[in-house]
Amino acid sequence: MKVIILGAGIVGVTTAYELHKDGHDVTVIDREEQPASFTSYGNAGLFAPGHSYAWSSPAAPGILLKSLWRDDQALRFKPSLDPAFWSWMWKFWRQCTAGRAAINTTRKVRLCNYSQSVFHETCAATGVEYDGNTGGLLYLYRSQSTLDAAAAKADILMSNGCDIDVVDAKGAAELDPALAPSQDRFAGGLYARTDESGDCRLFTRRLGDWLAARGVVFKFGTEVTGFETQGDEVTAVVTGAGRETADLYVLSLGVYSPHLARQLGVSLPIYPVKGYSVTVPTAGYNNVPRLGGVDEESLVAYCPMGDRMRITATAEFSGYSTTHSPSDFRHMLNVAQSLFPNAADYGQPDYWAGLRPMTPEGTPILGRARHRNLWYNTGQGHMGWTMSHGAARLCADLIAGQKTAIPLDGMMVSGYEAL
Repeated sequence: MKVIILGAGIVGVTTAYELHKDGHDVTVIDREEQPASFTSYGNAGLFAPGHSYAWSSPAAPGILLKSLWRDDQALRFKPSLDPAFWSWMWKFWRQCTAGRAAINTTRKVRLCNYSQSVFHETCAATGVEYDGNTGGLLYLYRSQSTLDAAAAKADILMSNGCDIDVVDAKGAAELDPALAPSQDRFAGGLYARTDESGDCRLFTRRLGDWLAARGVVFKFGTEVTGFETQGDEVTAVVTGAGRETADLYVLSLGVYSPHLARQLGVSLPIYPVKGYSVTVPTAGYNNVPRLGGVDEESLVAYCPMGDRMRITATAEFSGYSTTHSPSDFRHMLNVAQSLFPNAADYGQPDYWAGLRPMTPEGTPILGRARHRNLWYNTGQGHMGWTMSHGAARLCADLIAGQKTAIPLDGMMVSGYEAL
């Protein structure tokens, strides 16, 4: 069948791969000029089942409220007049119980672990290079009390297949010698030995090239503006360049998925959460970190990528703006430079801010709603790199009418029809 995928981020391109593998004639449409030019452009790079906790937790409301007067919180809340913002926040608030957090974390880690197995199959089949780095990730804590609490919290991940060890500061430095000069700042950390990292943008673009060489069509610079429908069928996608028709359609437009779905009477609970990243060159420098990781109490993640290091921080509920200024990156650069002073040229920062398509639960939205030939694969949030491969395979299996490898509880679009 002919399939049109809307969106050429990591989710859209991995979905194109899975559907191409299943024998479909695939076209991908995106408004940008290359794959991975929006949300997937500058993400953290951490492929992290061992960090797949639900953001909606009992602690989240307090963190968001504190962010109104403090700038050191993991989540930042900027009140908006947008009704969609308040609707989404109400749904998020309702997920912030211990019971819901446990359910949502279990669903997230199940998907992330499955996605990692699919990712490895894709890498083996395509040979795509992406500045990948295996060997695990380190989640570092500065006090014994927070390390102990993190170790207890990790039980839910370990009981769902993650391989996580508790290490002291010396052990962390043995795993990554770049931490040796600063090891006295930490009590220790959690070592997720099967987590990994890599450049999501590079992977997406090279997989796109691999697909294009095998007949998948990419139409860039083409903005999707709506649909034509007849009964329970989508008959065409309307773009700035004209109509596009297919047998099946897949909506993978991240934070813009709700805008199009609304035209079809479907209300997707997706809202943008802004993240900031800065990339610095490491070529010719000493003591570059071997593994990626997170300084949990400074709320800063770092990731070596070939001859670069990416540093990320902040989850900001502030609408659809991607504007930023150098001051937004000062904290994360200071933390990285204090941990790895000789690792990079911090005087040549490449700044970026992007929008994560978050659902209140933190899990993606899959399946189909009112139209029998329109499928949804969207809402991967802050773990798009980690979730995308598994979600793509699940989407392809749903389209094929096959049993999925994992349960899809809480991830199906059914029930999101607008009133």
